[in-house]
Amino acid sequence: MTDIDLTGRRILAIVTNYGVEQDELLVPARHLRDRGAEVDIAAASADPIRTLVGDKDPGENVQPTLTLAEADPARYDLLLVPGGTLNADSLRLNDTAIGIVRSFTSSGGPVAAICHGPWALVEADVVRDRTLTSYASLETDIRNAGGRWLDEPVVQDDTGDWVLITSRTPDDLKDFLGRIDATLARS
Repeated sequence: MTDIDLTGRRILAIVTNYGVEQDELLVPARHLRDRGAEVDIAAASADPIRTLVGDKDPGENVQPTLTLAEADPARYDLLLVPGGTLNADSLRLNDTAIGIVRSFTSSGGPVAAICHGPWALVEADVVRDRTLTSYASLETDIRNAGGRWLDEPVVQDDTGDWVLITSRTPDDLKDFLGRIDATLARS
């Protein structure tokens, strides 16, 4: 299989400055950049992002390219919402981040969320009547928000006005990234 050329595509990843799961942010960012996409990482502040591995061990520090407040969702082709329990729990309490999610979904832009990342979608009230997956502990939250939860490596829901790609854990990154690539190649 050949790599899909994503030159000219712009991706916005939204995170807080502490607790994002390292591989859920860095593996997609590197993968997409390797295929020619521009990836901006927007954090709550301009301070370095302290990633974690397995929600507990220190990971790489990452410098955000901009803050959530500086991000203009209209400039991007896809929104990436990585997990990490601490990151996702804080992100869903950030009004600017939730506004970015709502902006993408209301404009028809695709959203890709992994692990605990779908908490931001639940908070934005955009999972009703959508089918998705996540880390298993979010199943009840998703169902309570009107979504249908599946235990599958990756789930793509094209039934609404916007594409939703979700995945369970870093173990599913290959499938998750394959769906993101295909979605960006079609748009």
